[in-house]
Amino acid sequence: MHLATYVGLLHGGEGTLADAYDMIRAGHAEEKEVARTCRLLAAQCREHVAMLAPIVERYGEHHETAPERLHADTLPSTRTGGVGLLRDLQDLLLLATLVDCTWTAVYQAAQALRDHGLIAAVRSCQPETKIQLAWLTTQLKAAAPQALLVAK
Repeated sequence: MHLATYVGLLHGGEGTLADAYDMIRAGHAEEKEVARTCRLLAAQCREHVAMLAPIVERYGEHHETAPERLHADTLPSTRTGGVGLLRDLQDLLLLATLVDCTWTAVYQAAQALRDHGLIAAVRSCQPETKIQLAWLTTQLKAAAPQALLVAK
């Protein structure tokens, strides 16, 4: 059964996303709304990690040794300025999308297994991830015109 691979991807992805939100919060502290919301979203991701603990206990957590085309890595550092914020938001959006897609795959497996605990975890966490995606998309849309069109 390969569910442990996706449980590992989800568990690690949520933790990585939390760390990335913290990094963006610290690196763009002058952007008050971004910093405040990133702090809240990091805490939300850490709650997801905690909710996944019994699932990791039940199914294990397998990490692929083969190179993956896309995997969740903590952002190496934040960038500066408006374009830097825009690029950092894109990185967060990519990570959050990976987590969201993984929740979807795990949900399908949970339904096939009739694992009500796993189904409940997905139903609790994935809607919050979708809200994160919506917020990140809105921030990207708001930051793009200023960052791309205003000469500095």
